[in-house]
Amino acid sequence: MCGIAGIFHLETPKPVDPARVERMCDAIAHRGPDGSGVWTSPGVGLGHRRLSIIDLAGSPQPMASTDGRAMLVFNGEIYNYRELRAELAAQGTVFHTDGDSEVILAAWQKWGADCLPRLHGMFAFAIYDLPSRQLFLARDRFGVKPLFYAPLSDGSVIFGSELKALIAHPLLRRDIDPLAVEDYLAWGYVPDTRSFIKGVRKLPAGHSLLLAHGKPLPEPSRWWDISFADRHKGKEADLEAELLHLLRDAVTSRMAADVPLGAFLSGGVDSSSVVALMAEASGQPVKTCSIGFDAKGLDESDYAAQVAARFATDHRSRTVSADDFEAIDTLVGMFDEPFADASALPTWRVCQLARESVTVALSGDGADEALGGYRRQRFQFHEDRLRGMLPQGLRSAIFGPLARAWPKADWAPRPLRAKSTFEALASSSEAAYAKALGVMSPGIRDSLYSPDYLALRGEYRAEQPMLDLMRGAPARSGLDRAQYADLAFWLPGDILTKVDRASMAVSLEAREPLLDHRLVEFAARLPESMRIRGMEGKWLMKKTMTRYLPDDILYRPKQGFVTPIADWFRGPLAGEARGIAKSAALARTGWLVPERISQLTEAHIGGRSDHSRVLWQLLMLEKSLAKLGLC
Repeated sequence: MCGIAGIFHLETPKPVDPARVERMCDAIAHRGPDGSGVWTSPGVGLGHRRLSIIDLAGSPQPMASTDGRAMLVFNGEIYNYRELRAELAAQGTVFHTDGDSEVILAAWQKWGADCLPRLHGMFAFAIYDLPSRQLFLARDRFGVKPLFYAPLSDGSVIFGSELKALIAHPLLRRDIDPLAVEDYLAWGYVPDTRSFIKGVRKLPAGHSLLLAHGKPLPEPSRWWDISFADRHKGKEADLEAELLHLLRDAVTSRMAADVPLGAFLSGGVDSSSVVALMAEASGQPVKTCSIGFDAKGLDESDYAAQVAARFATDHRSRTVSADDFEAIDTLVGMFDEPFADASALPTWRVCQLARESVTVALSGDGADEALGGYRRQRFQFHEDRLRGMLPQGLRSAIFGPLARAWPKADWAPRPLRAKSTFEALASSSEAAYAKALGVMSPGIRDSLYSPDYLALRGEYRAEQPMLDLMRGAPARSGLDRAQYADLAFWLPGDILTKVDRASMAVSLEAREPLLDHRLVEFAARLPESMRIRGMEGKWLMKKTMTRYLPDDILYRPKQGFVTPIADWFRGPLAGEARGIAKSAALARTGWLVPERISQLTEAHIGGRSDHSRVLWQLLMLEKSLAKLGLC
């Protein structure tokens, strides 16, 4: 696991200053504290920061191919590199190191871009081919590892693992993309379709980019996509056996490391399943760690302790409280762009805890997206059944007025909060899911925006890219399209960004075995009844794991990794909440109406509504602007 950066001149192969590449790498030194390197040639410069995981004494980067015709910088892990190495060696390739970096180089020289489907793992890498003078950039299937790039005024393109690497280049303008503000307030993060800094782009997951001197900047090329278009036809017992085989293989393949290895353990189905399979494969106690909260209703640490005892793990736990808010500026600095998933705070804390004893930690991320574990997916599944019975016009006529008349009762028991369900039934399947996935509704956003910002935003709405994505998905049903959106839009933009930045900030490698592409491809072909049965999500996975885990772990209500910000903003952080409307940073942008922010704040503190996520978004936006010096 590492950090990469580089410069490539599109127009003419001008000399590249090694010191400039080094500064870009220094900005992401936390990603690789164990080593660094810079290589330049006319028109190109590649830089690397190394976190040693495999082949600790070898595999320095930038790495030259055996014949000296190609150079590589690489961030990630290739889990099947030994198999690829054996295949290439049988065909005459001579290797000089024991790591996966040299295997990528050899695979690319052998198969070109067609090497990408052969790579099992998480990666973002750049390869410069000296004879053709081309630069090849690639990102893994799900976007576990990030890659930013931007064209500059001098005719060059710069790239890096984090936005801060690009910001270290003096020619990058720090102008905010105004449409990214709309995106951020809608989703709580800036999705991969955009960047907060105008002109900066994110290489999409499952895409590559080939740059050549003397040619314009091309569009990325897709090399992989997930398809929900087909269905398994096997017996339930056979599907269960295949799922268990894929789960075991995904976990054991990610346990290879030349450094101490452990796991995050929340006590939920996914992390508990990973720990169970690690314990089965390991000859010694698995090192596990968990984070609890000072709000009892959101604390899962007792369940984590139960699983740890069941598998005799070497377990440690800590508690996050409102006092941890003092470190919020450090948290903001990890993400560069505004990022409002409040679980980033405990994720960072659990990464800190893990790093005290391990360098690699396995997580349970990805199973909800792939196997239908989110509550919103279950609602989508059942609502689509009703949508299929009634035409859109009739649904709008029936449920639209009910939605408008029904009060928004955040304080009421869940069965009485029917307003969202009525709104969803009155909408198209795609629009309903976009609303379920979003954080701040279009109505609240519009009420916060100033007239000047509304004019700047124009006709653009943040939901449109996701609606287009869902309508064009290789899928059969509304549930398929919802899961496709989760995997292609939500996962790289939110979950994987959160885990990458929080783990890399403490030089910890996080691995996601439940995002093994073979496992996800299998899950995408499961009949809907194997994903969701009644109101139970991840049905086949839970049934498969009954041989390892008790029912009170498998079938208890899903909590998620939720920070108790609602209580904090009504208690110890009420002053912080009230300060948002008075923020000088937000006022200078002219985007928002302070009086409206004050109204939302007082309604939340008074307990009349739950606006905690909106307030957290605004707070993180304010602090991000100050951190980036953009206000």
